[in-house]
Amino acid sequence: MIPSRDETSNQRGCLRLLFRARREAAQAVLLLGLISSVPGVASAASIFVASQDAGQLARIETGTKTVAATIDVQAGPVALATDAHGRIYLSHPDHGAITVVEGRTNRVLRRLLYDGQPFGIAADPDGRFVYIGDWKAGHLARLDAETGAVNAIAVVGKDPANLALGHDGRIWVADRESHQISVINAARMQRIATIPVGEGPFALGLSPAQDRLYVANVRSNDLSVIDTATLKLLATVPVGAMPYGVATSTDGARILVTNQHAGTVSVIDAVDLKVSGTVKVGRYPEGIVVSGALAYVANWFSEDVSVIDLASLHEIGRVPVGEGPRALSVTPNDRSQRSEVVR
Repeated sequence: MIPSRDETSNQRGCLRLLFRARREAAQAVLLLGLISSVPGVASAASIFVASQDAGQLARIETGTKTVAATIDVQAGPVALATDAHGRIYLSHPDHGAITVVEGRTNRVLRRLLYDGQPFGIAADPDGRFVYIGDWKAGHLARLDAETGAVNAIAVVGKDPANLALGHDGRIWVADRESHQISVINAARMQRIATIPVGEGPFALGLSPAQDRLYVANVRSNDLSVIDTATLKLLATVPVGAMPYGVATSTDGARILVTNQHAGTVSVIDAVDLKVSGTVKVGRYPEGIVVSGALAYVANWFSEDVSVIDLASLHEIGRVPVGEGPRALSVTPNDRSQRSEVVR
């Protein structure tokens, strides 16, 4: 069963009113920190943010730290992926659909229908295929990116959540209710291994060298670290309450994990695998991406995106977006690690 939007809190409506008032009072101060640029930050990239409740895709320019465009998409987008051509693919599990957006022109190209519940999503680099985890059916499907036709199916575990597509042609699938990672050969669309992890694996992040896979486990409140060569679990790192997103710094030296219930981001040293710092962000942080020297965090309840300076490990501002932001991605001209968060 797909968890509802209100699963994490029965008081969400009341909380939103309180958070909105606080946010409006604080935004004037927080946004001042975004006016000045941070040395070393790439200015050419765009951060795309899917707002589930608003049914919108926002484009944030990293140079100005402002929303350059807002694109109306079908209701309930929960995950997104980008390909090398700058197209963005958004999954809508409640509607059995995938929206394809042209990132350079900010327009919807087409909507693909899928007979199931497309959840986590990954895009083939050359734009030929889209891979989706079908939450209801418990399989991974490969779709034609133009027509949406199902090309092949691979069996995975129960309630597949996020996906990670490696350069070596393997797809990593977080099987949330099976508490494992399925490893898929993308060419043959066959499962080649399963790796036990913590409870409720959800978000996935590959290191820049792709020799490590980081898995955020939402129920056991920890991060699993997997050696992608041996397919063995290397370590389990305790983090904050309900970790929902994971990314790495561009040099791979640090791992960043969003802690939804704690309202924080845990910073982990990638060598000794210990938490080296914690950054306070907005309410119910979920998706996280890194672009240059900054990290961007989607705050589900406070309806904005936190911007973190990775040098000082401080939140330097927030960018308001549509209601219910949960997933982010970076355009290919500055593709740092991304984390997709779904319901």
